[in-house]
Amino acid sequence: MKRILFCELCPFTYRLSTEKEILKRHLRDLSQKTRFAKDRIEESMPTVVYHHNSLIRRRLGNVNMQLQENKAVNLALAVKHIDGLLIHPGETFSVWKLIGRTTKRKGYKEGLTIAKGKPSQGIGGGMCQLSNLIHWMVLHSDLTITEHHHHDGLDLFPDHGRQIPFGTGTSISYNYIDYRVKNNTSNTYQLRLWTDDEYLCGELRAETPLPYTFHIHAENEYFSRENGIVYRNGEVYRDTIDRNTGDCIDHQLIRTNHAKVMYECSPTMEIQEK
Repeated sequence: MKRILFCELCPFTYRLSTEKEILKRHLRDLSQKTRFAKDRIEESMPTVVYHHNSLIRRRLGNVNMQLQENKAVNLALAVKHIDGLLIHPGETFSVWKLIGRTTKRKGYKEGLTIAKGKPSQGIGGGMCQLSNLIHWMVLHSDLTITEHHHHDGLDLFPDHGRQIPFGTGTSISYNYIDYRVKNNTSNTYQLRLWTDDEYLCGELRAETPLPYTFHIHAENEYFSRENGIVYRNGEVYRDTIDRNTGDCIDHQLIRTNHAKVMYECSPTMEIQEK
């Protein structure tokens, strides 16, 4: 019989466990004396390293579209705390250090969240789309990712206008599940973020141009059925391209996917039997 964890006893013990983890993260940050990025300017730095727009209102299975409307509100509030941020050499960018708690008092609404591997909802839901966008831009730079969480090997929703490879997303939850990036270069970076009627928009900028460009792509993608369970498989690579010669100087595997499919598969989906 599976042992029941303290946090699973009731909503109160879950909240108590969550607050314990939040306090532990605060204490750990104090003891490590990490230098977090906090300076922001209104002017844009001269070099665009990468830019990307992410559709805000996406149909995700049978998820209530009102949660997507609420997510639009949440994202518009959150980006105001990050837009214009400078990441100086030696500094660490943290999503939660800048946004803080997403509470109803601050104007945040109930949006889509993921809990125990299933779609759920909560105040401030939708922040993963913000960290996804930032992560995708960071992958096209020489910044160093120091904290990154995935959605525990789950394929939660069928593809609907997917623009980026599966497996390049992030999972965050205030504040102990964070997304963090350190600038180990001599270049100063800047994040520009905003929303319009349809998109969450982002630019990663820098003080000086990079000598390389980066190309992220998927290979060997397929679905498999294993002991009656369908999985999504594939590999995600990052190619480093010399800007002057156009030569690929590095071909790096950054993610191997073997994710359990959590939605009903289409009859036309090709599935390999294993």
